[in-house]
Amino acid sequence: MNAIALRGATIHYDDLGPSAGLPVLLIHGHPFDRTLWAPQAKALTEAGYRVITPDLRGYGRSSVSLGKVFLSDFADDLAALLDHLDIGRAVVGGVSMGGQIAMEFQRRHPQRVQALVLSDTSAPAETDEGKEFRNRMADRLLAEGMDGYAGEVIDKMLAPYNVAAMPDVAERVLGMMRATDPRGAAAALRGRAERPDYRDTLAAVRQPVLIVVGADDVYTPVADAEAMHRLVPHATLVVVEKAGHLPNAEHPGPFNTALLDFLTTQVAEHG
Repeated sequence: MNAIALRGATIHYDDLGPSAGLPVLLIHGHPFDRTLWAPQAKALTEAGYRVITPDLRGYGRSSVSLGKVFLSDFADDLAALLDHLDIGRAVVGGVSMGGQIAMEFQRRHPQRVQALVLSDTSAPAETDEGKEFRNRMADRLLAEGMDGYAGEVIDKMLAPYNVAAMPDVAERVLGMMRATDPRGAAAALRGRAERPDYRDTLAAVRQPVLIVVGADDVYTPVADAEAMHRLVPHATLVVVEKAGHLPNAEHPGPFNTALLDFLTTQVAEHG
């Protein structure tokens, strides 16, 4: 565990694996922390990659910024973190909100992106209904805390059948959600409600792109992944069977295989 003060926040992060390895920056979603990527960090470092997993501001052990935190704030934090680590370019990947931050990173810092990994995420801007929902949820989390929310959404974060079949995974995911500071979660919800449309950004991507989705994801279903794939026809699309919104946690084996195959073929060939 490392910590760095940057852009008015203290960001905690792990920097694992050989320093000379290809850097892979993995961005967690809402409302989780860097440990969501533990199965991927282990597999990647064992394969010789350098893996950077930060706690986004407002999540995990990183400091909380009150009010509203935009996806651009997260993206610029990550660019500053790469500067601190003296990393010019990296494979940038994220799940859910983390995937949208990865797209924002591509939009703002395209020269820093060696490849993109987009898991269980979507590209269009938020709808009016979605904006209202996210702002209401922010109010609720500030008033009630995270516990009730975590219990309500666990069977959407994981496929419902996996909540019962994978109690250790369910407890790990619940633990991350319950431990999140509601002020950080609320600030991110308010900022995410105002996210831009990333479809033009995706259509312009020339770097290798891996799109992954759980077959039974109800938040960002397979249709959303297929829509992104149509925007980036050179991308690789992988559907993880018997998984919901967090296939990297539900079925890390197939997820890691897809990721390592992508890195050793598409990314290595692209240079």
